[in-house]
Amino acid sequence: MATPPRPRVLSGAQPSADSLHLGNYIGAVRNWVRMQDDNDAIYFIPDLHAMTVEHDPATLADRTRRTVAQYIAGGVDPDRCTLFVQSHVPEHAELAWVLNCITGFGEASRMTQFKDKTARYGVDAATVGLFAYPTLMAADILLYQAHRVPVGEDQRQHIELTRNLAQRFNTRFGETFVVPEGFIPPASAKIYDLANPTAKMSKSAASPAGLINLLDEPKVTAKKIRSAVTDNGTEIRFDREAKPGVSNLLAIHSSLSGRGVDELEQDYAGKMYGHLKVDVADLVTAFVVPFRERTTELLADPAELDAILARGAEKAREIAGRTLAAVYDRVGLLRPARGWVREPAATGES
Repeated sequence: MATPPRPRVLSGAQPSADSLHLGNYIGAVRNWVRMQDDNDAIYFIPDLHAMTVEHDPATLADRTRRTVAQYIAGGVDPDRCTLFVQSHVPEHAELAWVLNCITGFGEASRMTQFKDKTARYGVDAATVGLFAYPTLMAADILLYQAHRVPVGEDQRQHIELTRNLAQRFNTRFGETFVVPEGFIPPASAKIYDLANPTAKMSKSAASPAGLINLLDEPKVTAKKIRSAVTDNGTEIRFDREAKPGVSNLLAIHSSLSGRGVDELEQDYAGKMYGHLKVDVADLVTAFVVPFRERTTELLADPAELDAILARGAEKAREIAGRTLAAVYDRVGLLRPARGWVREPAATGES
């Protein structure tokens, strides 16, 4: 019997910082690595999305390479998945325009992230690119006929828009897109800020003191963990409401050691917070040292990184080109007499 095709998953994260932080790795990259085994996995660096706010061109280029290197250092394998940079596949922007033309203005205006950013920076600072961000995200997903998209809670609204646009297009123009499902990987642990353990660890944190950046010097990271906010008590137990700082340290320990939180609570019974902090610092250091070494090694050979990305983009365009050809045919756009070598996909074909 023929082996059934593996479900396709797609994910990506913007190159908006020099270093991934521990929350990025535990909440996203580690799950991407696991999903390579049982899925047709497609991972990309959405550099076009990074242009929706003011940016420095040289910094964007550097961070894009650094992000690729860190994904690979974290276990993303270009031989077991499709890994590429968004701007290397022009079909993303082309499909986004088609989707813009079936997206209502009011529908786009209701996107929470756009409203949040305009409230923070002012309407005059917002660009059309920022407004159309969700339709580009929808194009990222629909272009590859992805079945599942791992997301955080803050992206659920964008996944619903993607599903709506896929269904709307299929109804108006004929079955073309797989309607994707958003899901939160069950093994994901939320990692919180060391200095403010009620807030998720984020590169946009008010202070760097709470961030565990994977490319920082290990001594710097260990010092941050030893200075992590806890509480005035002494009992080491997991209680997100009453003891957010201790709970965060237990979550980090559990994620890196593979031991259950209940087991850790028993081991630390009668011990002080300092014991937990020292052990967490040792675990994090044991992880970041080889991670930093591998990242540095990859960044030392930019030509090889570019070659990896070129191979990934070629694989991605084989899928994206078929999807876009089908879309163009169905909306009535003429294909050029020469230069379009990809045949349109059959309904739902990947």
